[in-house]
Amino acid sequence: MADNPIQDEIEAMAKRLRLPHIRRSFYDLALSARAQRWDSLELIRVLLEIELKGRSASSLETRRIAANLPSNRTLEGFDLSISSIPSRTIAGLSNLEWVGRKENLLVLGPPGTGKSFLAEGLASAGIEAGFKVAWYSTESLCRAVDIAKATDTLAKMMVKLGRMDLIVVDDLGILPMDSKESESLYRVVDCCYEKTSMVVTSNYPIASFDEIIMPRSLAAALVDRLCHHGHLIETKGDSIRLTQALSGRGVVPL
Repeated sequence: MADNPIQDEIEAMAKRLRLPHIRRSFYDLALSARAQRWDSLELIRVLLEIELKGRSASSLETRRIAANLPSNRTLEGFDLSISSIPSRTIAGLSNLEWVGRKENLLVLGPPGTGKSFLAEGLASAGIEAGFKVAWYSTESLCRAVDIAKATDTLAKMMVKLGRMDLIVVDDLGILPMDSKESESLYRVVDCCYEKTSMVVTSNYPIASFDEIIMPRSLAAALVDRLCHHGHLIETKGDSIRLTQALSGRGVVPL
C-alpha cells in the first residue's frame, strides 16, 4: 500500500468499482496533471478515456482468444496479386455488412488458392469490429457436437452458437465424413440459419456436397440453408503453397 491515505482510498474504491486501468494510472496521471496545471475536468476525462481504451483492448484480446483462429492472418496480408478473387469482391466482403445481415459465405475451390486465408482474414476483421467469432475445422466442430451430446450439453452449445456473430467452418470435406458427423454439421447449420453468419470453405463445388455429406437428403437440406442467404465465391488456379514451394519461397535456402 502507498504512504498517502488518499491514494490508498482511491485505489481501494477503483478496485471495488472494477476500474483496473484507472487504478493502475490515476496516481502518476494526477502528478502529471498537477505539474501541467490541468483543469480537473480534463483529468477526469483522461482517466475515463484510459479506462475505456484499456477495456476495449482487453475485450479485443478476449474475443481473439475465444475465436481460436489458427494463426494471425489478416486481410491486410491477403495478396490480391496472386488471388483469383476480384479485389472488388474482397472490398465488398471486408466491410462486414453481410455479417450484420446474418448472411453466409461459401468459399470453394482447389487446395492452396487462398480460401482459408480469406476466411481467417474476415474472421480477424470481425473480431476487430467487435463481433463474436468462432473458428472450427469440420473435424473439431463435429467432435465438439459429439462431446456436447455425451455430456448432455447440446442444447446449451446450440444456444451459444446461435449467439455468435460469425462462425467459420474450414475445409469441409478434406477428411471423410460419416453419417454421424454429417448430422452434427447439419445441426450446427440449422441452428445458425438466419441467426448467425457462417463462412464455409471446401475443395468441393456446391453440386458435389452430396458426395461428402450423407445421406443426400441431409446434404440437400444443409446446402439449402447455407445458400439461402449466402454468397458463393469460387477460387481458381494452381496452389499458391505449391507454387511458392517450387520457387523456393517460404524456406531458408540450403
